[in-house]
Amino acid sequence: MSAWKNIALLAGGFLIGTAGVKILGSKEARKVYAHTTAAVIRAKDCVMTKADEIREGCGDILAEARDINEKKEKECPDIIEDESENSAEETETKEE
Repeated sequence: MSAWKNIALLAGGFLIGTAGVKILGSKEARKVYAHTTAAVIRAKDCVMTKADEIREGCGDILAEARDINEKKEKECPDIIEDESENSAEETETKEE
């Protein structure tokens, strides 16, 4: 390449870079940034609201599951204990 071509490319890059910086810093660009940021904040608020709703639903499900387990334990506590005792006895018998 010739020296003049290299100088022309350097000058063109400098002009484009300078124009790009001016465009990115302009009032119109700032408005675009502000509107985009506002949209992101609204989206975040919406997502967080849904996440809170899901957490509350999971808490309700967990509480209901614990209630079910407590009722089952009250209905038949000996069956649960027998199963654990039987498995321990079977293990001892197999080892001998």
